[in-house]
Amino acid sequence: MIIAKNKLRNQEMKNALAVIMFIHGIIHSMGFLKAFKLAGVEQLRQPISKLGGLFWLIGCVLFLVTAILYWIGNKYWWLIGLPAVLVSQILVIYFWSDAKFGTLANGIVLLTCLAGFFAYNFFNKYELDTRVGLQQEDYFGPSVLTEQDMEHLPEPVKKYLRYTGSVGKPKVNHFMVEFEGKIRKDEKSEWMTFTSEQHNFMHTPTRLFFMKAVMKQLPVAGYHCYFNGKALMDIRLFSLIKVQYMDGAEMDKAETVTFFNDMCCMAPPTLIDQRIKWEDKGNNVVNAIFTNNGISITADLYFNDEGQLINFKSNDRYNAEAGRRLPWATPLKNYKSINGYTLAGSAETIYSYPDKDFCYGTFETKSVSYNVNEKYLYTFTFEECTAKHF
Repeated sequence: MIIAKNKLRNQEMKNALAVIMFIHGIIHSMGFLKAFKLAGVEQLRQPISKLGGLFWLIGCVLFLVTAILYWIGNKYWWLIGLPAVLVSQILVIYFWSDAKFGTLANGIVLLTCLAGFFAYNFFNKYELDTRVGLQQEDYFGPSVLTEQDMEHLPEPVKKYLRYTGSVGKPKVNHFMVEFEGKIRKDEKSEWMTFTSEQHNFMHTPTRLFFMKAVMKQLPVAGYHCYFNGKALMDIRLFSLIKVQYMDGAEMDKAETVTFFNDMCCMAPPTLIDQRIKWEDKGNNVVNAIFTNNGISITADLYFNDEGQLINFKSNDRYNAEAGRRLPWATPLKNYKSINGYTLAGSAETIYSYPDKDFCYGTFETKSVSYNVNEKYLYTFTFEECTAKHF
């Protein structure tokens, strides 16, 4: 419900901004019409030369193009919007007595354009890292997953792979996931709705996670980058002001846990990976040790009799609020068909304190794609992360 309301509010804001740009552009046409005596424009009392009229026409065209590009979600729309504001404001200053109120509209469009620029610049890092990831060689090769590939796995894991429909399908070397949900910092914080897109690569373990969220009606963007055991988290207000940044050894280990969790929950075929050591503990519980670039993490996987993975627990994930590692779990439910596989449709992220469990995030799986190529990348335009919230 919260997510739907925020989507509606965001769309309404985007509609309003597009209308402002469009109407502002139409108003500029009045100067052109007066200069070439195509219509009587009583609102403009100052004389306008034909050269001045052409500049009014240029402003009109630039704003109309900006409105259209902004509306359709083109990530470069701000490149047209900035010169539109410049041309318009010069005209406003020159014809101040008639056009001074245009400064307000120009100010709104300028702020929106700057937000679009900052958004594009921040998103571009994620985009470039993803393109580098696509150059990785296949880790498992191009063949399909067979029962023979699963011989070394504990029986609950084999059953899980069969249940998800992984057997007989291509081995997974790269996967892309879209989520939407809500997150919060602590129990006193308000929930922030978010949507996210991520890419995971298996040859050199890489997790690139980009999130756009709304905090107190303000846009927040976050980038988690994990590459071969090194990780960072960068959270920014308006894609510009850093509100949280983390890296270092504890972050590296925590993101190794997250990478392995993604494998278990979103890409079951990757569990044939020889970097995983398994121990069947009985009663549908399996212990796993995943090692990457000298970092080893441990997790317990819980299955039900049907073959579903229903929980993932690890003690190796650092909690910044507590200043130490805490037990971390991701209970899974609502299994459904996604892109030909039967996967969990929703999950929670929970830290266990000595006196209570704290759920800080809920995730709804929107899509999962495997071994995609470049033309299918980037399911949202980054300008949406900030500009539409002004």
